[in-house]
Amino acid sequence: MALFLLLVFLFLMVIGTPIGFVLGLTALFGFLNIGDATLLTMLSQRFFSAMNSFAIVALPLFLLAGDIMNQAGLTTRLVEFSNALFGRLRGGLAQVNIITSIIFGGISGSAAADTAALGSIFIPSMTREGYDKEFSTAVTVAASIIAPIIPPSIIMVIYGAIMGVSIAGLFAAGIVPGLMIGLALMVVTRFIAERKDYPRSTEKLTFSRLATTTRRALLGLILPFIILGGILGGVVTPTEAAAVAVAYALFLGLVVYRNLGLKDLIRLFFRTSALMGIIALIMSSAAVLAWLLASEQIPEMVARLFLSISHNKYVVLLLINLFLIFVGMFMDITASLLILAPILAPLATDLGVDPLHFGVMMCINLNIALLTPPMGGCLFMAMAISQLKLMPIVKALLPFMLVEFVVLFLVVYVPWITLFVPRLLGLIG
Repeated sequence: MALFLLLVFLFLMVIGTPIGFVLGLTALFGFLNIGDATLLTMLSQRFFSAMNSFAIVALPLFLLAGDIMNQAGLTTRLVEFSNALFGRLRGGLAQVNIITSIIFGGISGSAAADTAALGSIFIPSMTREGYDKEFSTAVTVAASIIAPIIPPSIIMVIYGAIMGVSIAGLFAAGIVPGLMIGLALMVVTRFIAERKDYPRSTEKLTFSRLATTTRRALLGLILPFIILGGILGGVVTPTEAAAVAVAYALFLGLVVYRNLGLKDLIRLFFRTSALMGIIALIMSSAAVLAWLLASEQIPEMVARLFLSISHNKYVVLLLINLFLIFVGMFMDITASLLILAPILAPLATDLGVDPLHFGVMMCINLNIALLTPPMGGCLFMAMAISQLKLMPIVKALLPFMLVEFVVLFLVVYVPWITLFVPRLLGLIG
């Protein structure tokens, strides 16, 4: 059965079938191959139950909040604030790009949203300032994966919902790794900027300028603290925090900034609905396929395969990460998470890996895959914005991807990095 499902899956992928239909059709053909017609009655039940979760309501709400904040002009205000603080560094605008991704990641929770919102601002502006377009694009793409690691994180909501892991704990566990990735990217940017003599801002940081940019960005800057403070403080659930984020974003756009109209809201609602429809199809189809895989004991087969190579926890973790990197190059990140988490997480837990640690590790690994061809979603979005071909961007991305893999390695083998904040907040023992 495992070989049959793999062949069907690969065939559908090769002929260009959308990933949601690939997962669903693979499950359907798997049920038909078993030959028990009564199993087909399980399809609709499993399809519905995958989305029948209060936690998953947070997904469209976080997507909508990020869209509203971007439409309301918050992105521009964050760029101004970051530029005032960090623009005078060598390669200042590139550093501002990374800092803004860190801040914006605390609002949007989506790498794709980060790439779209910041790429359209930074890639043209950096090019005008004298940066190579390839470098400008690479920095934007590399920094975009910070968004799903620093909370709130859409992919962590999905992982927590399907694996029964505390979403608040995952959010807390992602803080230090996300900041480490940002710092690593800033160090690489500094070296490249020095070597290529990229410009820095000549505008002085005066108290007046700092006060003005802080005042303009302040209401947006406090949103991540509202979200995280509410969740980690036990005041609201992640889903309720997402609803608060939407209400706050609407308040800023409609009442404070007054730059959102009815047409803007209708367009944003429709765009969020369309995107969530795609995510829901992928999640539901993956849930059906995951149930079929479990019923055929394929997770146990995969576990035996890894353990046949080694029983050493660190070796198995290395093999899992290499496997995830390979799969992530060819499969959509949501589909990869939904299919592989139920297979790999129990194996890691049996070896003594904390569920929060493994969840963050898996999320970082699969987010790096957003930068790699042939299925790198952020990579191709940046190509569309910059109008560059694939290989020049990939070449410019290499040093950034290298340090991101270094951070991933540290996260995998130094559990303290992910577990420090959750332990500090009393979310784990």
